[in-house]
Amino acid sequence: MLRFAPAIAIAVLALPVIGGLAGTFLPAFGYLPALGGESLSLEPFRIVLAQSGLLRSCGIALAAGVVTAAVSTVLVALFVGGWSQTWTFRFIQSLVSPLLAVPHAAAAFGLAFMIAPSGFLARLVSPWATGWDRPPDWLIVNDSLGLSLMLGLIVKEVPFLLLMTLAALPQVRLAASTRLSASLGYGRVSGFLFTTWPAIYRQIRLAVFAVIAFASSAVDVAFILGPTTPSALPVRLVQWMNDPELTSRFMASAGAVLQLGITLAALLVWLLLERIGRMAVMHFCGEGRRFGTDRAIRHVALTLVVLTALIVFGGLAVLALWSVSGLWQFPNILPDTLTLRGWMRSMPQIADPLWTTVTVGFASTALSALIVIGSLAREGQVRRAGNRWALFFLYLPLLVPQAGFVFGLKLFLTHGGVGATWMALVLVHMVFVLPYVFLSLAAPWRAFDPRYEAIAAGLGKGPWATLLAIRLPMLSRAILVACAVGFAVSVGQYLPTVLIGAGRLVTITTEAVALGSGGNRRVVGIYAFLQMLLPFLGFAFAALVPALLFRNRRAMKVA
Repeated sequence: MLRFAPAIAIAVLALPVIGGLAGTFLPAFGYLPALGGESLSLEPFRIVLAQSGLLRSCGIALAAGVVTAAVSTVLVALFVGGWSQTWTFRFIQSLVSPLLAVPHAAAAFGLAFMIAPSGFLARLVSPWATGWDRPPDWLIVNDSLGLSLMLGLIVKEVPFLLLMTLAALPQVRLAASTRLSASLGYGRVSGFLFTTWPAIYRQIRLAVFAVIAFASSAVDVAFILGPTTPSALPVRLVQWMNDPELTSRFMASAGAVLQLGITLAALLVWLLLERIGRMAVMHFCGEGRRFGTDRAIRHVALTLVVLTALIVFGGLAVLALWSVSGLWQFPNILPDTLTLRGWMRSMPQIADPLWTTVTVGFASTALSALIVIGSLAREGQVRRAGNRWALFFLYLPLLVPQAGFVFGLKLFLTHGGVGATWMALVLVHMVFVLPYVFLSLAAPWRAFDPRYEAIAAGLGKGPWATLLAIRLPMLSRAILVACAVGFAVSVGQYLPTVLIGAGRLVTITTEAVALGSGGNRRVVGIYAFLQMLLPFLGFAFAALVPALLFRNRRAMKVA
């Protein structure tokens, strides 16, 4: 049975992406017989290119991808180089790690509630420092340059790249390299960048590409923080796709192909930046520049990393406060009263989205975990880890912009008579959940000591008994954490839910983003707080269950 698991995993990852791309490209070139497109044509592209403000929309998407990846990668490199192997590094690692569970939309709402002209930061300094008795007329959120959009993406991608870097650190000789570079007079940061970072970057390069692909095509964050006149290209794609005029599907598909081009352009710009960075490092190495005094750079990197964590945590706290606030006028720092009236009014409307969110997340995560466990078990049977092609398929749904293939996948499902069903939504969520479950579980699974299984085999236990009675119980903590990561990914899915659900299957995330355009911060706070709470409950469950199961087994508590 296990021999089929890797093939099923590749099918789950590749078929929807490849089929969705085909379903996007054909209508983009005018071929969609169901809507009268019987021949290939460039007319959809002519219509898209004639849209007002298109160049600015594309520029915002391109800049978001490149700037987010550049700032996040540089910040992570400087922080790890300056503070690795210190108590401060371990503390910041424990502080930043939980941020991976926060959905992008919840973090974006929290940031908006913090930096808005009437947000919490303005209240902290008003009126005693600013003299403001009313919010200033400043365009901070939804600014025309997309700066708040990029900031919202950066504060979420820094934890992601930091955790990817931490996973790669055991593969390099960090301590030896640090001692060697220090003995030659190099500073902590320069020694790390010259000796260790190139090897680490090779391991996290695909993760950086995934950041570029996501940031350049993010829809939910762009809806909340991005500019509106004009909107970023991903937002306009959703608007065209949801247009009541069916022929707009041709334009939306052409726009999705354009989005693929924008993401590809962002990746090409990044490859150019890689080359420039490599040349700069070689130049400084050749000149013998040691940069021995780097205290300022180290403390700036530390401050910025701490600020990313504080911004997200502070925003989430403000969301929670708004969800139970009564009258809260500017410039009061805290609301006059606290009340649950907003929760009581919203509960009847929350029930259905909450049920869909939980059930779809649980089902997609459980199925993904079964496939991943089967694939890793098969890997152990053949005694061969996945090759480069397997890694390519694993990252495929993360590297291809969602808008590039989910549009086409929606058209294929509709043409095949598959409507907005619960099972279709589960299968589409699996495309994005399975890679994260695999990436979270692969390292602990491969690090498992095979001598336990050898002892079981010596006692006459077969492969299935060994798997069920030895490996799975001993890896239960890692499996549950991987499932918590997958559940968090499912909760945060916006574009696949909007398109595949077709408005009939809604989740907490889609409702929160839809309500974000309104002016009721209490209702937005309730939905965004729930969106944040669900992943944390998943991680709490992953921590609590092993503690209860192994409460009488001291060694298993720290396994």
